[in-house]
Amino acid sequence: MKHTTKAAEKSTVKITMKFDAEEWKKAQTDAYLKTKGKFAINGFRKGKAPKSVIEHVYGKGVFYEDALNLLFSDNYGKILDKNEKKFTVVGDPDVSVEDLSDEGVTMVAVVPVKPEVKISAYKGIKIKEYAYTVKDEEIDAELDRLLDRNARKVPVQDRAAQNGDIANIDFVGTVDGVKFDGGEAEGFDLTLGSGQFIPGFEDQVVGMNIGETKDVNVTFPENYQAENLKGKPAVFSVKLNSLQGKELPELTDAFIKDATGSETIEAYKTKTRERLQANADRKANDDTENSILEAIAANAEAEIPQAMIEREIDSLVQKFEYQLMYQGLKLQDYLDFLKVTLSDFRKNYEEQAKKNVLNQLVISQLIKEENIEATDEEVDAKVAEQAASVNKTAEEYKKNMDPRQFDYIRSDIVLTKLFKFLKENNEMYQE
Repeated sequence: MKHTTKAAEKSTVKITMKFDAEEWKKAQTDAYLKTKGKFAINGFRKGKAPKSVIEHVYGKGVFYEDALNLLFSDNYGKILDKNEKKFTVVGDPDVSVEDLSDEGVTMVAVVPVKPEVKISAYKGIKIKEYAYTVKDEEIDAELDRLLDRNARKVPVQDRAAQNGDIANIDFVGTVDGVKFDGGEAEGFDLTLGSGQFIPGFEDQVVGMNIGETKDVNVTFPENYQAENLKGKPAVFSVKLNSLQGKELPELTDAFIKDATGSETIEAYKTKTRERLQANADRKANDDTENSILEAIAANAEAEIPQAMIEREIDSLVQKFEYQLMYQGLKLQDYLDFLKVTLSDFRKNYEEQAKKNVLNQLVISQLIKEENIEATDEEVDAKVAEQAASVNKTAEEYKKNMDPRQFDYIRSDIVLTKLFKFLKENNEMYQE
């Protein structure tokens, strides 16, 4: 077998495979040996008919398809291995037969490959750097949430509903006088002011009295997930069955110690501030890295194969599906509720997928351009750090490590080095 590779349009490579007469004849014989058991020929036991007899009965080309498949499967992977330094395959090949005769066969595979990225600038760019400082109000809000989680629910009888109450309601929603899926429930507990329902709904329940029925007029947001309800005015007939208020515990050092383990209110505030600031710092770092990527990607060009975009869409949809699973929902049930097909749902992710793929290509190209690597010493130091966090020696920790963990650590070190380099070589500013 002889083969050639040639760059083609839209980030594809054309692989041409030529097989001579002897190779083609052997492939047909191999196909015969592999499939002869499925042919029933009068005068022969099943699987015992000679190749020539089967060809006479079913036609000369009876084994062609299987023979072509054998030739391709036996040689395609080897060709990719030989050319691994020239291109990286990112999707399935489109295979065709260019020539076929007793003298041999020529097959062509057009395969999507990782594209080259042209980056016009990645140094000296003015890029926004993010920094977040935890405010006292955020600490107070954490305290409020702690009190709320430990509140006692008490029945309310002598007043109207107010924000913070748990309202038990029956409701029936209609659009243009017609009920819609998901717009009806009985005995539903709604915390007023939580923002769980569409804007305007909870505000109109506030002020209702137990036993009262009221029409609540709202408009579904333009970005509402159900296509048939986007921007539509709706009327909900709401009945208030009962109310529960919340009786908050007194904020004391004793309560804090019992609820959190911290000795005092001030100790809890200090620990909370440290935790929130650590989260804020991580978010600032992520936002800054995204800012850097956006700035560089704006100066980048790449002819991205659709196969790479589809694979990224697969990843985004799968991530969303996992989120639904945590809520006890199935993706198909979610799609049925929205009345959309999976194909249309996937289209919502296309632009994000293109952006993600371009960013990944930019990162890969920059690592290559700057020859950024993770040394064995750096990997060992990171492993030792992780081992220490669980009170183990590095040797003990390594025994239970999956090889993919080492790959992840190496990749993380390289990315950290890359963004450090980019921060140092661009004009970072804060607003």
